[in-house]
Order: sequence, then structure tokens, then C-alpha cells
Amino acid sequence: MRKEPTVICPFCMEHQPLTKTLTAQSNQNVIFTCSRCETSIRNIETSKG
Repeated sequence: MRKEPTVICPFCMEHQPLTKTLTAQSNQNVIFTCSRCETSIRNIETSKG
């Protein structure tokens, strides 16, 4: 059984599953959204973007 990677919110320190916090954009950047504190960080560059 594989364990899903987690992401830690830099504001509230909540651990959340990767698939529920990161959203891919068409320009190959990602959006982080915390479901606990509702903080959103946009246009995070990836290694391809």
C-alpha cells in the first residue's frame, strides 16, 4: 500500500495530502490552497515552468 505524500502549510503548519492542496495550471506553475486556514499561494514555479 502506497502512502500519499503530504504538504505542510507554511502559515498554519497543517499536514495535508498533496492531491488536495496543489492544483496544476496550464502554464506549468501550481497553486497551493490550504483547506484549514484557506490561504492560497499562486504561480509557484516548478522545475518545468
